[in-house]
Amino acid sequence: MMFGTTQNLIAATAACAVAFVVGAGSARAQQGDWSYQATIYLFTPETKTGLDTPAGGVEGTLSFSDALSNLDLAFMGTFSATNGRWSLLADYNYTDLSFGTDTPGPNFSGLDTSATTQFFSAYLGYRVYEDPTVQLDLAGGLRWFSTETTFTLRPGVAPGRTSSVDNSWTDAVIAARARFVLSERWAGTAFFDYGGFQSDSETWQVLLTADYALNERWLIRGGYRYISFDHVLNGNDYTFSQSGPVIGATYRF
Repeated sequence: MMFGTTQNLIAATAACAVAFVVGAGSARAQQGDWSYQATIYLFTPETKTGLDTPAGGVEGTLSFSDALSNLDLAFMGTFSATNGRWSLLADYNYTDLSFGTDTPGPNFSGLDTSATTQFFSAYLGYRVYEDPTVQLDLAGGLRWFSTETTFTLRPGVAPGRTSSVDNSWTDAVIAARARFVLSERWAGTAFFDYGGFQSDSETWQVLLTADYALNERWLIRGGYRYISFDHVLNGNDYTFSQSGPVIGATYRF
């Protein structure tokens, strides 16, 4: 992706976020039952992406320790709105990674992977249980995933070859979220979703965080996330997964 295009993407995302926040603030002024949270977070995971084709399979792996040094660009954020038992949640993640890995045997001298990925998840949730220390929501929604990934096997005994994926798709998802109030300032959140529901597409994730309230407006969160995608494209099996620590700051209004 060209840098100018990336700048346009980030600018458009930021403009939409600002417009939504302004609109949400106006709506809240008219109806006090709505509450909102906006979160910016950093996810620096181990990344695995692969493609199985009739000519053979390739898989690139980026370790957690190398994630930041190989990250070319990223934007990650969530927005939620709550009114009574109902809630809306949106999560957007954009990463641009490039990294090299070793390959077994002498056939190739290494594998270079370039992966630009985006995913956007949107949910409508309903609180099915609540007491002073526990809240449980069930939700349904959609997850959109887009990737531009190139795998380049460097020549060794065998000549080099290149495989690429440039596609996007959308899966239906169901989710459950539990929040546990531990003290006046501390809370914990557990989130799980699953989607696809068909033989050629599957996605799921787990998110666990510890949440600390700095004051009435600001929270800081830290935890662990795993997210996975498996999709068949033109008879080829494409896989992508990320797992590792996540940290973020949340503003409540």
